[in-house]
Amino acid sequence: MTQAPVTTSIDRGSTTYAYLVSIVAATSGLLFGFYIAVINGAIIFLREQFRLSEVQTEVAASSLLFGCVAGALAAGWLSDRFGRRRILLVSALLFAASAFGAALPRNLEQFTAARFLGGVAIGMASLLAPLYIAEVSPPRIRGRLVSLNQMAITTGILLAYLINWLLSFGGPASWRWMFASAAV
Repeated sequence: MTQAPVTTSIDRGSTTYAYLVSIVAATSGLLFGFYIAVINGAIIFLREQFRLSEVQTEVAASSLLFGCVAGALAAGWLSDRFGRRRILLVSALLFAASAFGAALPRNLEQFTAARFLGGVAIGMASLLAPLYIAEVSPPRIRGRLVSLNQMAITTGILLAYLINWLLSFGGPASWRWMFASAAV
């Protein structure tokens, strides 16, 4: 006697719902790409305003990456304990706080701390968003939906360069708007 294949509710789920959830989750990829790239247009103005040395400039630029490592390391444990959706929401809140913190610092230390916090958010989201998308996607379109995250990352990079270019005409304080625009 042969049994019918077992299908889960995800297999029979709404494609529209899966796309909607995946697009929302992939916005973390958009933020990831944007925040990774925004430093490229801002660093010249930032260096002038805070009179940064070469080493300080490198610290300002790389602090995000150290946060990414910390966030990625913590994300798995946190999501197992509290759920992927909840930790993705926490990463979005950390990201917004970081964007404002990076736009409004009074010194290099505050800027570095804000960028590190943004890195934590990116590290968490870059690990969890593709997993979450894969978990809510029907198998027949899973690859397509997970690829939305990568497309969002590259779109975020492009947007950062475009916004940096547009804001670069605003003068020395334009770097603050570059980072603040990440919160939008």
